[in-house]
Amino acid sequence: MHTRINKSAYRLANAIALTAAFLLVWLSLGVGIIGQDGDPANLMYFGVLAVGIIGAIITRLQPHGMARTLFAMALAQALVAAIALIAGLGLPWSGPAELVGLNGFFIASFAGSAWLFRRAAQVPRAR
Repeated sequence: MHTRINKSAYRLANAIALTAAFLLVWLSLGVGIIGQDGDPANLMYFGVLAVGIIGAIITRLQPHGMARTLFAMALAQALVAAIALIAGLGLPWSGPAELVGLNGFFIASFAGSAWLFRRAAQVPRAR
């Protein structure tokens, strides 16, 4: 059975999700989002990526499932930020404002991608 999708929304959702995932890896490994480069707290971000990879495999990249997957990634990203803020991780190099700003960018990116995947799945029927 072939499912109709809004291809432009699907492509944009993929582009945003993949770009955000690339930036997340680059920042967490390269300079460290939490603390300095090499701070083990940055390894929590790989849990966010694992949610995305596992979700993509389970849903076979279908837009409804990818919408749920990206929403779960946004929640996982928020959880990492909350843990870092509550535990005071990364101080003095990463202050609360920096953690909220950087993590907020990724949360918004993953949530925006989820919204686009949802839109991709809502193609009006041909008349």
